[in-house]
Amino acid sequence: MSGEFIVFIVLAIIALLGGVLLLNLTKVVHMVLALVATFISIAGIYILLSAEFLAVVQILIYSGAITIIMLFGIMLTRHDDKVVNTGGWLRKTILLLGVIGFGVVVYLGIYNLEFPQAAESTLHINNTEQIGMALYAKYIIPFELTSVILLVALIGAIILAKKDDERGVDQE
Repeated sequence: MSGEFIVFIVLAIIALLGGVLLLNLTKVVHMVLALVATFISIAGIYILLSAEFLAVVQILIYSGAITIIMLFGIMLTRHDDKVVNTGGWLRKTILLLGVIGFGVVVYLGIYNLEFPQAAESTLHINNTEQIGMALYAKYIIPFELTSVILLVALIGAIILAKKDDERGVDQE
């Protein structure tokens, strides 16, 4: 058992635990924190796979931006913290059996899976540089179009929010 394998198991358990907590917690802010734990553990798995760029993007975009957007959405909406009945013991038992069955099927599917030995690849060497070269040499037009579309969406969201603000002032 190598140290890399142990770190992978720990990160995978944190990711699974975060997902399970996300589904089972009742407070929305706690759910977001469980989601952040899942995102960060997935970034750690990317680092183990020598995909440092993806790990940084995972942390910046998902753990940072998406989580902040979710928290703003929570703060800006009205919601009641009412306890909702999630079902009886029969439903929970059937759900548990389904999850265990899915786990068994996945385990059996990958147990005897063998990958052929690939030739020595240079993908893990300077992968961030390779991504940058491909992005700014081959895919520069789609990259710039995406940034323009995101800018237009941001301006549209600001205009829509401003219109809602003006209507709220007029109605009071």
